[in-house]
Amino acid sequence: MTSILFRASARGSNSLGCGLGLGLGAGRRVSHIQRRLQSHSAKVTGDTQKVTEAQKTVSDAVSTPAGATVGATVGATALTARPLWERLGPLTTAAQAYGRAQSKRPYTTQILSAIAIYLCADLSAQYLGGNEYDPARTARNLIIGSAIAVPHYKWFFWLSNNFNYSSRWLSVAAKVVFSQLVFTPVFNTYFFGSQALLSGDGISGAIARIQHTVPATFVSSAKFWPPFTAFSILFIPVEYRAIFAGCIAVVWQTYLSFVNRRAEILEESEAKMEKAVVEVGKVVNVKAMAANPDNAKLVTVAVAAQAQAAA
Repeated sequence: MTSILFRASARGSNSLGCGLGLGLGAGRRVSHIQRRLQSHSAKVTGDTQKVTEAQKTVSDAVSTPAGATVGATVGATALTARPLWERLGPLTTAAQAYGRAQSKRPYTTQILSAIAIYLCADLSAQYLGGNEYDPARTARNLIIGSAIAVPHYKWFFWLSNNFNYSSRWLSVAAKVVFSQLVFTPVFNTYFFGSQALLSGDGISGAIARIQHTVPATFVSSAKFWPPFTAFSILFIPVEYRAIFAGCIAVVWQTYLSFVNRRAEILEESEAKMEKAVVEVGKVVNVKAMAANPDNAKLVTVAVAAQAQAAA
């Protein structure tokens, strides 16, 4: 009985010792964690103080004339590092709004932009021409502009992806020359030919219109467009080159509309002259005119008088 009580007492003592050991171990761990937290807090506080002191030092340095100069220099350097088109104030804001519209609906944006450009150009050409406003002429220009808008937009991307050499200036020169030799005559042929077809002149009238206008405008284009094309390639992002060219094209389209109207007047004069010759030919005996020089002179005078009256 005594032995049984002794063993029970021993087990109780062991259990109590284990409990005390576990309690003491847990207490040591808690104390260790607390010490680590206090050390980390002190470190964070020290770092915060260092940052505050550094900020104060920088503020004091900037407040001095030398520091102000350095700050202005750094700010100017950061500003200069931005692309040119991002430093144009309201123009940059408008360009960014245009870019957002284009990213959502690129083709619709291009068509609407072309309509606005061709409208301004035609109104300007008609105003400068001094004639009575012709709404049919404006409608023809809007149709022509909206039809070419998307191909014109894609042309700039194609040109951007080609003729890219190790020399930047060689690439720019190649793009400008190719644009002048290929795009310009194709576009001018399309513009003047479409004007004639939409006016009801037919295929023969379109060919005559192209012959009267394209050679002269090709030469004029070589004098006008290369600087703007080079500037666009060097400084304008490819997605904005179509609208940049469109803004410049208001002046160019005004010129083309003026040339087209001049060609229309020339064709109308030629048509009136031919009609006058036909009317005179009905009255005059051609054989007698060929045989008698005096009659020929009279016929010439009559034709000139008829043409002047018709004009």
